[in-house]
Amino acid sequence: LAEHHGDEIYKNAQTQRRFNEGTFFGYDFDNTMLRIGSMNMMLHGIENPDIRYRDSLSEADSAGDDAERYSLVLANPPFAGSLDYESTAKDLQLVVKTKKTELLFLALFLRLLQPGGRAAVIVPDGVLFGSTKAHRTLRRMLVEEQKLDGIISMPSGVFRPYAGVSTAILLFTKTNSGGTKDVWFYDMHADGYSLDDKRTPQPDNSDLPDILTRWWNRDLEQGSERSARNFMVSKAEITNNDYALSLNRYKGIDEPMSEYDPPNVIMARLATLETEIGEGYTELQGLLQ
Repeated sequence: LAEHHGDEIYKNAQTQRRFNEGTFFGYDFDNTMLRIGSMNMMLHGIENPDIRYRDSLSEADSAGDDAERYSLVLANPPFAGSLDYESTAKDLQLVVKTKKTELLFLALFLRLLQPGGRAAVIVPDGVLFGSTKAHRTLRRMLVEEQKLDGIISMPSGVFRPYAGVSTAILLFTKTNSGGTKDVWFYDMHADGYSLDDKRTPQPDNSDLPDILTRWWNRDLEQGSERSARNFMVSKAEITNNDYALSLNRYKGIDEPMSEYDPPNVIMARLATLETEIGEGYTELQGLLQ
């Protein structure tokens, strides 16, 4: 917002009030995370962000009035968890019947977004290729009923030392009428930090600037080699692959051509080795007598 609007946000009292009080919203059921999130927003100039305590997946805290309220969702929800059907919001179960939190959160974000709203969500790799009915249903929904824009595959160390699981960023737009044509894939190797438990800063080793540049120019990637860091995959190909969204399913492997000696050279070498083995065996027998 600051990049696109500059100081104009603060020159008008109504615009400034909306920016500080009616633009940024957040939910968590960890009080420590709520305090950290609020402080982070205030340090970045947001005076009164609307960040609340809420168990977003529970029936008691169902999305309710927040349905189709937001134009943008940025989320790193918890995953690898499982809930009871009885305690999970019924409106989310109508989207996808599952106990897995990583799938339920995607269902929640689809409910929170207004038509035309966009989302960038971090998910475990299992969401991209899981074979359960719930996994396939949600992937089909993103491709067929919404507009799946892109997938950024991240290296497994980006969340160390807390988790070593491989993750990806799903980029999609809520349309309720489809719109997926080609999906942009990016194979991210580095995020500016070491991928071990120390996470040492490595500012000269980051794909993030390249990701942003290529994202805004992704239409130029049509026809790119599948061995490249980023490429486009058609909706038809994804559909034919049972809506699998794993980058490795579509990425080509550029293997160098191996060079071998002529067969007669290999046979001569084997004959020499066989002679040497026989001589060694005979010598060993003599030592044992």
